[in-house]
Amino acid sequence: MNFSELSKVIEQVGKDKGIKKEIVIEALEQAVLFAAKKKYGVVAEIEATYNEETGDVELFQFKTVVHKVGNPVLDISIQDARKLDPNAQIDDDIGIPLSNDLGRIAAQTAKQVIFQRIREAEHEIIFNEYIHRKGELISGVARRLEGGSLIVNLGKTDALMPKREIIPGENYKVGDRVQAFLLNVESTSRGPKIILSRTCPQYLAKLFEAEVPEIREGIIEIKSVAREPGQRAKIAVYTKDRDIDPVGACVGMKGMRVQNIVSELRGERIDIVPWNEMPELFVQKALSPSEIDSIKIDYDRHSMEVIVPDDQLSLAIGKKGVNVRLAAMLTGWRLDITSKSKVEKRQAEAIFNLMSIEGLGEAVARVLFQKGIICLLYTSPSPRDRQKS
Repeated sequence: MNFSELSKVIEQVGKDKGIKKEIVIEALEQAVLFAAKKKYGVVAEIEATYNEETGDVELFQFKTVVHKVGNPVLDISIQDARKLDPNAQIDDDIGIPLSNDLGRIAAQTAKQVIFQRIREAEHEIIFNEYIHRKGELISGVARRLEGGSLIVNLGKTDALMPKREIIPGENYKVGDRVQAFLLNVESTSRGPKIILSRTCPQYLAKLFEAEVPEIREGIIEIKSVAREPGQRAKIAVYTKDRDIDPVGACVGMKGMRVQNIVSELRGERIDIVPWNEMPELFVQKALSPSEIDSIKIDYDRHSMEVIVPDDQLSLAIGKKGVNVRLAAMLTGWRLDITSKSKVEKRQAEAIFNLMSIEGLGEAVARVLFQKGIICLLYTSPSPRDRQKS
């Protein structure tokens, strides 16, 4: 079987796909060896070597030189060996040339092996290229929708943006430009599986990194990000440089930087807040634009009771609770929003209960309450309750 034409095709495919010539030659040798084993038997010791000058794959069957042949597949007599090589000695291994005319079926099998190896090499190249780009912004073109997920053409291969990674309300047509965050790259039997996302918090962080030079240069640091994709997001930023306003730098002149990001996210509202190492101050900024009256911290439960003026309660909680949820995600604290009037009512009831204790006046009751001491009124059980017990 003459492989000269096939080798030219393979070499061209290798160039087109960016596969090294050595890999293609190895695939060619393995394919011919596979076909030869089918013809001559798996027991036979056969080697296949590609001859670049002729474009052929040369086959050799190796046999051991013996006095008496026990297995014709593995052994050759000293007399026959010396016909091939006059210097042959007992226990030498001699390579006997074989015809590579392996037949139509074997040739077809060889071709399948070659192209399978090329596909594997191509998959490996694509995987290695994109695994190093994991965590980056990437652009492609919408190819088609499959069950709510979007297939995006990246040029060399296709990527998948699952339905959950598409911003709610976004609709794509074939040919639309798509920018996303390269979330993951998996190696599968069908080739690399590249997962994109437009809903993860990292995508928003990367958009700011691309838009704000100070973030790219490391002058401003993104401390945390919280998102409800398509609705609202909060991002906390910080800088050690006292001459730079991190929030102002992210907003940009006339709000152009943040507006570019909002446009990319189809109108998602973004709150940029300054990060602070003091948790109560960080939470106060995270709950903006609402005003905060006071904060009580429970370090054991890692929670805060945030007290706000009555007219600020709905603003602090946000529509369907989105503002307080995002603030909790951004800061990492469990937040309980309470109106000032409710706290005052609770305080008045607690002081009243303390005053019910004989000998305690209002002044002492207030001091005890401020120290965290409260009185739970005890009501003696009725005769009927005593009978039940």
